[in-house]
Amino acid sequence: MIHRIPCIRSLIQSSALGSFISKIRASSYVTQAAFSLKDACEPSINGDGEYADIDWNGLGFGLLPADYMFIMKCSNEENFQEGQICRYGTIELSPSAGVLNYGQGLFEGTKAYRRKEGGIYLFRPDENAIRMQIGAERMCMRSPSIEHFIDAVKQTALANRRWIPPPGKGSLYIRPLLIGSGPILGLAPSPEYTFLVFASPVGNYFKEGTAPLNLYVEDEFHRASRGGAGGVKSITNYSPVLKAMRRAKDKGFSDVLYLDSVNKKNIEEVSSCNIFIVKGNVLSTPATNGTILQGVTRKSIMDIAKDIGYQVEERTVPVDELIDADEVFCTGTAVGVAMVGSITYNGKRTEYKDGPDLVCKKLYSRLVGIQNGIIEDKRDWVVKID
Repeated sequence: MIHRIPCIRSLIQSSALGSFISKIRASSYVTQAAFSLKDACEPSINGDGEYADIDWNGLGFGLLPADYMFIMKCSNEENFQEGQICRYGTIELSPSAGVLNYGQGLFEGTKAYRRKEGGIYLFRPDENAIRMQIGAERMCMRSPSIEHFIDAVKQTALANRRWIPPPGKGSLYIRPLLIGSGPILGLAPSPEYTFLVFASPVGNYFKEGTAPLNLYVEDEFHRASRGGAGGVKSITNYSPVLKAMRRAKDKGFSDVLYLDSVNKKNIEEVSSCNIFIVKGNVLSTPATNGTILQGVTRKSIMDIAKDIGYQVEERTVPVDELIDADEVFCTGTAVGVAMVGSITYNGKRTEYKDGPDLVCKKLYSRLVGIQNGIIEDKRDWVVKID
């Protein structure tokens, strides 16, 4: 069930107004995160048709906020309870909020799809929920239960259903956020947490016909170190890669491939996605040892590869193996499965073959087939929500 915040207009002459405002005040600190009541009560300016009035064929991978977001709060001494759907809009944070001062925040990314035969579907939202719980434990944060997480994602998708692209045109990218919203000065866990879910329609991260990725192996900057938080989806993992990315893109590369921080000899992951190498019938990907994010698409591709007869290895992958690989590809919620065309390391460029028979294309086709209902979903990965 979708819970919407009652409109002030309907409360203004009612004794319920005082109760409503008291509940809002009681659920938060004066200086904590809060949504705008005006935004929450404004009707959608775009109408309520089956689809939003946008050019679905021109949809890229950029922010185009959908109508509604989900919000839920709890103190550091409580558990998350029931949240609410409200209008998408700005939130207010105290300058002393834990997320602003100490980076206490996590995020996830998942998608809602339409199928040709009808229906709206999610792909493995339980995996995102579990990963957020693991990250929250590492960051000393309260987290929503798996049930609360999935329900919030469902509510957000259904409230914004007209922003879900037509079949084959893209998906609704759903971004759950968990932040320390309570005010704090000394270094300690936030006294309050806010769980937000917003959404944006997106096209394919890489358009059909887009050139394969052209990666640069970074040997100065590191994405994560042993004992750090590289294995969780903390917000603090992402801005540190921007300098290396910008430097690589200034040289004409698509993205950066990072090495381990201890030996500087083993590949780990790209800025925001996991990496695989293919040699013969064997797929190898760096083992998640605390410095590598356990991607949901990564995990799915490994299972799919095994199903169709490939051997899959999670292990230490020396950077020197890139030279002899048959192909290399990346995986992630945003990129799906992205072919790598070349990798440059120590001034030497290694190029990889292209063609319809690539392993990565077979795997991606099967992944999309499961999501779209063309291939049987034997593991109950796909969740119908309408």
